[in-house]
Amino acid sequence: MRKMKTWKQRQNRNGYMFMIPWIIGFAVFTAFPFAATIILSFMNVNSTILGYELKWTGLSNYITAFFKNVEFVPALGGYLKVVIPYTFVVVVVSFVIAYILEHIVKLKGFFRTIYFLPVIIMSGPVMAKLLDTKVSDMELFAGQSYSDIFIIQMIASYSRNAAVLVTDVFEQLSTILWFTGIPIVLFINGLQKINPSLYEAARIDSANEWQILWKITLPIIRPTALIITVFTIVQLGMFDINPVYSLIVTYMGNTSGGLGFAATYAWIYTVIVLMLMGIAFLILRERKNKVKHY
Repeated sequence: MRKMKTWKQRQNRNGYMFMIPWIIGFAVFTAFPFAATIILSFMNVNSTILGYELKWTGLSNYITAFFKNVEFVPALGGYLKVVIPYTFVVVVVSFVIAYILEHIVKLKGFFRTIYFLPVIIMSGPVMAKLLDTKVSDMELFAGQSYSDIFIIQMIASYSRNAAVLVTDVFEQLSTILWFTGIPIVLFINGLQKINPSLYEAARIDSANEWQILWKITLPIIRPTALIITVFTIVQLGMFDINPVYSLIVTYMGNTSGGLGFAATYAWIYTVIVLMLMGIAFLILRERKNKVKHY
């Protein structure tokens, strides 16, 4: 028992030694800037020839952000209009594609490579050009054609806002598909870890494929879906389709008090993202079955 304890302690020590570079990097490049951003959000920061001049302003920056600035609240609303439907579409489409790729027999590796290819190009000029293009011939064509689709007209008869939301998703579908590469890989990894004997036992009990999907596959893949949802929420916020991100970058370049506002916007944005992650956790968390005692 003592040898086993010593072995566990040695394994823990080796694990922490392996994590030391990451811990140092996190403390220096993430934890410290994060804390500094919170402090700067309560200050007015001016850049002078002698350096940065800090002046405590309390909640003034937050009051300005919500009640005086005409850009921040609309940008925050625009972000929510983007991240909620985009995340839903990315998660659903990624699971469907991963499910199909996992069940095909021929050319499985070839198709997986094709669907993962956008991840390789995402940080390059192709993705930048795709996101920077605001008005193009394709968008004009899409805006004229989607309104004539029967499903869009039917949705518009109940809710015009819902029809506009669906139209926006269709117009940006090519962009959304660029974000499905890593989620597809994660879903495939989760599907491969499901014990095949569960499927065999279900088929012996006369369960069809639809029942197997809802009763076995989806409950087991739920933790993976939670990770993918959190990853997608964070990933979508790092590109120019997020208007809050663009606003923060703009104010960071303003040397006359802009850095304090940028820190304020970043901190409010962080709270909103954490709230979205919390909602995703409540929806996709693994539920424990309660055992009733009689």
